[in-house]
Amino acid sequence: MSNNLETTHHLLIDGEFSTEEAQTILMTLIGDKIRFHQQENLSHEERFGSSSERSRFRIDQLLQTRSDLTAVINEAKASGERLAINCNIEITRLSP
Repeated sequence: MSNNLETTHHLLIDGEFSTEEAQTILMTLIGDKIRFHQQENLSHEERFGSSSERSRFRIDQLLQTRSDLTAVINEAKASGERLAINCNIEITRLSP
């Protein structure tokens, strides 16, 4: 196994948005991730007869993140502010 792991970086979101746009973008991303883990959990239950600890943990984290982001967006909306969002994806290839 090599210690030289290849990591790539990809810009997913980069811009200034109204609070409505920011809410749509961020809640869609988080909602998709929650649905992914819900499906993973259901699949795990069907195969193994128990829920996936990892998926349940991630769902809880994502629900908290959604709540936190909603608060930030609502505060910005109340103040008439726009939001700058920058989101990078970092992918590291791992040896099997």
